[in-house]
Amino acid sequence: MNLSAILIFTFLTLAHGQFDPNYAPGRNVIVHLFEWKWVDIAEECERFLGPNGFAGVQVSSPAENAIVTVLGFNRPWWERYHIMSYILETRSGNELEFADMVRRCNAVGVRIYPDAVFNHMGSLPNMTGTGGSTADGVIRTYPEIPYDATHFHIPCPIVDYQNSDNVRNCQLLGAPDLNHTLEYVRNKIAGYLDHLITLGVAGFRVDSAKHIWPSDSQDIYGRVSNLNTDHGFADNSKPYFYHEVIDVGGEAVSKYDYTGLGGVTEFLLPYYIGITFRGNRSLDTLQNWGEPWGFLPSDRGIAFVENHDNERGTSGRDILTYKDGKPYRMAVAFNLAHPYGITRIMSSFYFSYDNIDQSPPMDDNQNIISPSINPDGSCGNGWVCQHRWHQIYNMVKFKNVAGTATLSNWWSNGNNQIAFARSGKGFVAFNNEGSDMDVILQTSLPAGTYCDVISGSVSGTTCSGKTVIVQVDGMANIVIGSAEEDGVLAIHVGAKL
Repeated sequence: MNLSAILIFTFLTLAHGQFDPNYAPGRNVIVHLFEWKWVDIAEECERFLGPNGFAGVQVSSPAENAIVTVLGFNRPWWERYHIMSYILETRSGNELEFADMVRRCNAVGVRIYPDAVFNHMGSLPNMTGTGGSTADGVIRTYPEIPYDATHFHIPCPIVDYQNSDNVRNCQLLGAPDLNHTLEYVRNKIAGYLDHLITLGVAGFRVDSAKHIWPSDSQDIYGRVSNLNTDHGFADNSKPYFYHEVIDVGGEAVSKYDYTGLGGVTEFLLPYYIGITFRGNRSLDTLQNWGEPWGFLPSDRGIAFVENHDNERGTSGRDILTYKDGKPYRMAVAFNLAHPYGITRIMSSFYFSYDNIDQSPPMDDNQNIISPSINPDGSCGNGWVCQHRWHQIYNMVKFKNVAGTATLSNWWSNGNNQIAFARSGKGFVAFNNEGSDMDVILQTSLPAGTYCDVISGSVSGTTCSGKTVIVQVDGMANIVIGSAEEDGVLAIHVGAKL
């Protein structure tokens, strides 16, 4: 085999691994437990996520970060993106607690994907930690790694998103920009990722990926070890990398620049799903949902309704969040029912649009407060916990049951009532009209009585919500009242009574 062939083979082997999220069999959905502590995530894996079929958890950056209590800020959520070293010590916990979380979650089939910040280092003035930098363009050292000024690009602000050099070689929001062409920097980053792999993680969400040259990322990934087989991963399994690339068109850096590296966040999806379920587009336009809308290929695109950044947009925006109630739950249900993409859902803490920088719930000593679990299974102590809403976790089960089944039996009334099947596995209908939906439709499902997993849940042979009778020919009467709490009905073969 000549050198060119070896290089091509090596790249294809690397790329193939990076496209596999390394889920346990029969699981399909990642939940972002934003700013949760490691001890709480471990317990949530065992008591809820594992039993309810969640595939993985995206966790906040485990690397030591700046403590931001200056310029009027009081431990804002974004301080976690200003890392000061690769020591695993944050408000979420220490290295021992992180390792214990990963072990316990893997044991119940739930994979861990930490937020990996390596485009830049911490940037604000007067930050505490093991190192630091100023906002005046003078880069100090980060002694625990160590990095000094020679490991960064020459300070310059990002001012032109039509210039890829400016976007990738200058400072994002003033943060010192690492020079990823340097062997030393590449090895330090790979070493950090390797350490997390040793502890059992399944992959990484790469923060600010559009600000790193793809060739640099590829080189770094090539230095990273295979997954740890002690945590149940098969021999030669590669970590899954999925990349934050904000691209809604009109910029020099494209999301397609990163599809050769793994998954990529599809930021057009939350925009379009938001305006549609807000009623600004009719639901029948969703028939060709996916690549015809300008989305990434399905096996590359991370499909999400909102994330921790865009949910904090200004009031009246297009993005749907937990604050939006019924249309939000409908959008999340559609995202989970449709076969497009690698699905990630958000689990938030409460925040105000008057203070979008606010910290996660914390006590007087600035320690993060654990979510409390109410008798009905919802969360307290300032945590939203959308993943515990029955309309959402039941649709996670729907997605697991649907698996790779194709979308079939599309129906619409030409406006805001739609339905479709996941052939032979599940069926879902949506009503966003101001009038009731009452139609006879082909479900593709075997005959029987099914529990609508949106209005209720299955318990043994009973359903706490509506039921749907499917006839021997697969037809069923589908009814969704316009005044119902949710404008969705969903049934699947795992919810047959």
